[in-house]
Amino acid sequence: MIRPPAAYAAHQGFVAPARAHPALWRLLAGVLLGGVGYVVLSQLYLSVLLSAWPPATVQSFAQDLQTGSTPAGMFVLLFSFGLMTVVLACVVVILHRRSPLTLLGPLGDFAVQMRLAVVAVVVLSVALWLLPPWGMDPPMLPQLPLGRWTALLPLSLLAVLVQVSAEELLFRGYLQQQLAARFASPLAWMVVPSALFALGHYSPETAGDNAIWFVLWAGIFGMLMADLTARTGTLGTAIAVHFVNNVIAMLFTAMPDNLSGLALYVMPFATSDADAVAQWLPVDFAIMVTSWLAVRLALRR
Repeated sequence: MIRPPAAYAAHQGFVAPARAHPALWRLLAGVLLGGVGYVVLSQLYLSVLLSAWPPATVQSFAQDLQTGSTPAGMFVLLFSFGLMTVVLACVVVILHRRSPLTLLGPLGDFAVQMRLAVVAVVVLSVALWLLPPWGMDPPMLPQLPLGRWTALLPLSLLAVLVQVSAEELLFRGYLQQQLAARFASPLAWMVVPSALFALGHYSPETAGDNAIWFVLWAGIFGMLMADLTARTGTLGTAIAVHFVNNVIAMLFTAMPDNLSGLALYVMPFATSDADAVAQWLPVDFAIMVTSWLAVRLALRR
């Protein structure tokens, strides 16, 4: 049987609350009921918003929700992930009889680790931007005017935090904890949630032939976040890295055809542009791995 390495000692404390009610039927029921509950609440949420929207623009707004091409559309999409957190909290309380806060790990360690990880990834990102080689970035195209972007920034940061926190609570919190409560091998609690996370990023209608590469990127990202969670015993590092990554990808330099409504700039090529994306995917992979290493160095894990 494959057992976790000694570096994952903190993971035992992170998983401990899930061991009180670890039955697989509870996990399967939680995934099923949580999925249904999220769909129902999302439909209700969108129905209420669309019913309150001016009739003359409701159709265009509904279309914008598919791509997030305006600030309003992006806020609606990102804050809708808060419903996932609400549903997940109900699942944890009802089926597993524990506090939703246990998904975060020890709260004191969570706060400290999250702060250190944010600083580490931000410093890394600034260094990569300032240090040579220069002139390698593609010519960015302006999206939002600077004044409007700055005015929206506090709410934009909150919206991104809601989105990434919901995903981390589900994949590196709930699924990782409940699987680790039953299976010692990282092949179960690390690989399975990461694979599901990756499948959630499969979007051939947007990415075209590049869709499989985005799935691979998300799968590796999920594995690295699961590793950080196991090394630190909280979700603080995973939420921090995910947050900074999405802030850069959504608020600074987004893709023009996907989730660009809150961005200051957009890339000069679309998500489906196979040749252009192929040139930049290795860079994205390198930054992802470097961010993981920077957080490990900052926390000495």
